[in-house]
Amino acid sequence: MPPENRKLLIIDDDTIVRQSVVAYLEDSGFEMLEADHGIQGLALFQEHAPEVVLTDLRMPSMDGLQVLEKIHQASPETPVIVMSGVGVMGDVVKALRLGASDFLIKPLVDMEVLVHAVSKSLERRDLLAQNQRYREELEAANSELKDHLRTLEKDQQAGRRVQQQLLPPTPVKRGGYCLEHKVIPSLFLSGDFIDLGYFQDRYLCFYLTDVSGHGSSSAFATIWVKHASGEIARNWQLFDGSRSVSEDLNIALSEVNRLLLETRLGHHMTCLVGVLDIQLHRLHYVVAGHLPLMAMLTPEGNRFLEGKGRPLGLFSQQEWPQYEVDFPPQSTLLAFSDGILEVMPPQDLLEKEDHLLHMLTDAGGGLTNVIRALKLDAIDDAPDDIAVLSLVRGD
Repeated sequence: MPPENRKLLIIDDDTIVRQSVVAYLEDSGFEMLEADHGIQGLALFQEHAPEVVLTDLRMPSMDGLQVLEKIHQASPETPVIVMSGVGVMGDVVKALRLGASDFLIKPLVDMEVLVHAVSKSLERRDLLAQNQRYREELEAANSELKDHLRTLEKDQQAGRRVQQQLLPPTPVKRGGYCLEHKVIPSLFLSGDFIDLGYFQDRYLCFYLTDVSGHGSSSAFATIWVKHASGEIARNWQLFDGSRSVSEDLNIALSEVNRLLLETRLGHHMTCLVGVLDIQLHRLHYVVAGHLPLMAMLTPEGNRFLEGKGRPLGLFSQQEWPQYEVDFPPQSTLLAFSDGILEVMPPQDLLEKEDHLLHMLTDAGGGLTNVIRALKLDAIDDAPDDIAVLSLVRGD
């Protein structure tokens, strides 16, 4: 916040000193309030709530230490700078113990020292306020997470409804692109999960993750991933233009990997992460131990995109190769969890992938066509969770 938006209060019975300080700080861009004794100063403080208070130490009727104590009791987060022409060490110690943010000796030969003290006090105040907001957001997120977990523990079917509600909306349309998804669990609860975000009116981000195992514990991990990824995006301000897309992708994966190891959920996960620049029609993506690879269907031909990288939650200090590919008009990107390979007829993995790509070629673009071609709606008892994500560029 610029200085002209910051309100300061000075309390000093020495008119000459007070007016010189007010004049200098106003020239520096601050809005000033002034009082010539402590009682008047406290009244101004209650009425205007200044962001920093400067008070003289020796004043009639109420000295600076009493002012400091009352302000600190009423508003502990407000910085109070004590000024004194005596400079007795005992006064300094008392002021600091009562919560003073700084102690300055008068006369103030260099007024820039005062400006510096005010600026530092404001920085500390802002940092404390920011940390408090982060704590409140984290507490709210943790409370929400605990609520979801209790619901899952209470009832598997209710848990399935909760997990479905945590999935993003489908379809989502941005800048000529349409993203759709579907998750078919092998049990009530799924270890597969899909989420997306949209940043700066430019970057459409998504991930498809496959948590090891099945059932409740894997579903818990998917909920944790959703909340963790949201916190990481907010705390690191991902995809805001301050870093490259590749740097932001590596930050996101590194943080999820670190937190997954630290929380000891007992699961690792494979993951596909994509960031689509809808202005440049360029897809940035990372593969974290995931099969099958994403398939790109274009008018010029169909193929699996290249990619490799280790899963999340197994190894610390990891880095993941970054990949980029153009997204041509009338093209479709398809991503699957490995459960799709379980319903492919061939026995060999490479043959399963060939068969899948062949069926996708016949299906054409769009989630509805893919589900129909792979007959996923006809599966009554899936051997493994199946997640499907479709991203289509229409123009």
